[in-house]
Amino acid sequence: MSNREWPHQIFVTGTDTGIGKTVVSAIFTEGLKASYWKPIQAGLEEETDSEFLKRVTGEDCDILPERYRLQTPMSPHAAAAIDDVQISLDGLHLPAYKKEHLVVEGAGGLMVPINDDTMIIDLIEKLHIPVVLVARSELGTLNHTFLSLEALRSRSIPILGVVMNGPKNESNYDAIKAYGEVDILAEIEHQEQLNANCLNRLFREQF
Repeated sequence: MSNREWPHQIFVTGTDTGIGKTVVSAIFTEGLKASYWKPIQAGLEEETDSEFLKRVTGEDCDILPERYRLQTPMSPHAAAAIDDVQISLDGLHLPAYKKEHLVVEGAGGLMVPINDDTMIIDLIEKLHIPVVLVARSELGTLNHTFLSLEALRSRSIPILGVVMNGPKNESNYDAIKAYGEVDILAEIEHQEQLNANCLNRLFREQF
């Protein structure tokens, strides 16, 4: 088990979509034996993020139902328009959860719209939860990561640190740590198979 003292609630966001937020959320959920909540799920034709968490984590974890389930894998505001649904920030409150910790996973990146005048970063600010920022390790990560850190700091949102996802890259690691003035919590490389044992090992070794 990690020696770090983790807050009771953690919001996992990313510098982009498809960046590895769900895998990192699974590592925290399994490692902390936490509850997991994805407030907005856009895309139901394939395995959803909550279904993935349920499949790869152990029985000690608690997967909570999404508040909004949208059919199309698009930005939440666009997927909601297709489904004729209005996402309301006022309706997004932290759910009751059974475990000591709650892991909340966002949709896309920080500046992804959820309705006509609200973005994911507004939801994070409202929930008042510290953030783990997931960034890719490879070329192109620096600009996206620094812009995301700047956006979070402009709202005074606490940042627990950055998780780098992909092949290890010493140059980008050093640059993000130095120029971003942020802790690098972990470097997560590709895993051939994800299950509770693998997630627990990653949590112990990385966090």
